[in-house]
Amino acid sequence: MSQAKVSIAILNWNGKPWLEKFLPFVQKSSYPNHEIIVIDNASTDDSIPFLKENYPEVKLLVWDDNYGFAEGYNKLIDHVDAPYVILLNSDVEVPAGWIEPLVERMESDKELISVQPKILAHYKKTLFEYAGACGGYMDYFAYPFCRGRIFDTVEEDQGQHDSFQEVFWATGACCILRTEYVKKIGLFQGEFFAHMEEIDFCWRAKNFGYKVGCEPASKVYHVGGGALPPSSPFKTYLNVRNSLATMLLNLPAAQLLPKIFCRLCLDGIWSVKAILGGDFKGVLSVLKAHFHFYGKISFWLKRRKEIYKEKKPIQQNIGYHPKSVIWQYFVRGKKVFGDL
Repeated sequence: MSQAKVSIAILNWNGKPWLEKFLPFVQKSSYPNHEIIVIDNASTDDSIPFLKENYPEVKLLVWDDNYGFAEGYNKLIDHVDAPYVILLNSDVEVPAGWIEPLVERMESDKELISVQPKILAHYKKTLFEYAGACGGYMDYFAYPFCRGRIFDTVEEDQGQHDSFQEVFWATGACCILRTEYVKKIGLFQGEFFAHMEEIDFCWRAKNFGYKVGCEPASKVYHVGGGALPPSSPFKTYLNVRNSLATMLLNLPAAQLLPKIFCRLCLDGIWSVKAILGGDFKGVLSVLKAHFHFYGKISFWLKRRKEIYKEKKPIQQNIGYHPKSVIWQYFVRGKKVFGDL
């Protein structure tokens, strides 16, 4: 097996409890040629003194502000000289042999830019985890879902998704990246701050002809919600705003207007349902996200032109579900991936 160097990059912001709990597992990784890098987003807790005292061998990069998930990792790339870099959330438990299958898969296909492991829930290790499950997919209206998780329905892992698959997107909670390709096409949109940035990256990578995959032979256990809980209005705002921007950046030109208009309508229907359920903060977050997006359309169109100077976004087929997952899930009652 290749012994190519791997940099394991953990982004931290006031996450000392997670580092205390999960960094020892990362240290015990059996892959021999790896380094651990902790990137600190201007933490105000005692994360940095803790690392310096207890983990002097860990490479520490300290930013001067909280740049969020997106720009926090963007600033890292220039500091990576390894052929592969693994982005790893601080709230992930890893078994000793988790790296080897990821490197083997990347070495087997030079067109792969990113591969994620199977992501299982830390609180119940027989369940897939919301953030990435067994690889990300995209429906007709650009709603993301996973092999093993559709909306809030998470499957029990019974080996039903244990084959390697090319997918539409790989989760930023844990994924290996080919550094050379990332430096060619860029990593995340810094303006996103957090959420949807890995989907935008993978979509762009696929438009440039690279592949994205999920290798279930590697598995990790994710707590999830360590920075923003699922009920956070700010999280709702980021997801909606960044999803719209991702569509504008990466859809084929002919699909832009009709699909973004349909998303406006679908988000409107969701907002009515939320109002009836008393979720007024959620509705305000969705409205704020849409107004922010429409106010910056010219900015995102300019960014699109900058990205795709020589190539044009094309219709992606691998990992793409040509129907509405909302219709399948809420109307037809198809709750698990295998039923779609």
